[in-house]
Amino acid sequence: MSSAPIEDARLKFRAHLAAHSLRITNQRLAIFDAAFAQKEHITAEELLAQARALDDSVSRATVYRTLPHLTGSGVLREVDIGKNLKYYLPNTDSSAQVAQVICVDCDKIFEISAPFMSWYGNTVSTKLGLTPVSQRLQVSASCDTLKATGICKHRAG
Repeated sequence: MSSAPIEDARLKFRAHLAAHSLRITNQRLAIFDAAFAQKEHITAEELLAQARALDDSVSRATVYRTLPHLTGSGVLREVDIGKNLKYYLPNTDSSAQVAQVICVDCDKIFEISAPFMSWYGNTVSTKLGLTPVSQRLQVSASCDTLKATGICKHRAG
């Protein structure tokens, strides 16, 4: 990822913290940096390990207290796949409409462009006299390759 979107996101995150009268600490910035170093979805516990690699003073509590501000500022996207498990991914284009397809065999999350979502959300909301604020499309799917061969090509390790 180029540095311009990351710097824009960093400024947005800093502004969000300031607007909520929160200090901009090295630990919060390490969590931000760890999140933006990711190319795949990451859990809070994985984010903790990555942030501690950057700053060993980052605590689990700080990660869990910072995540709502990263998502609330719009710089990080939260994906809830059920199973009491949430994943996070940098949100470098907040206007992009994406759908998630989740492999129920290995919990891998695939994101695909879904520009129709904006039209659909506006259409169904307008019929009810409402204005959409957010929306998501999430599909759970099983791996055809796993069924055929016993091996899921997306499963890590």
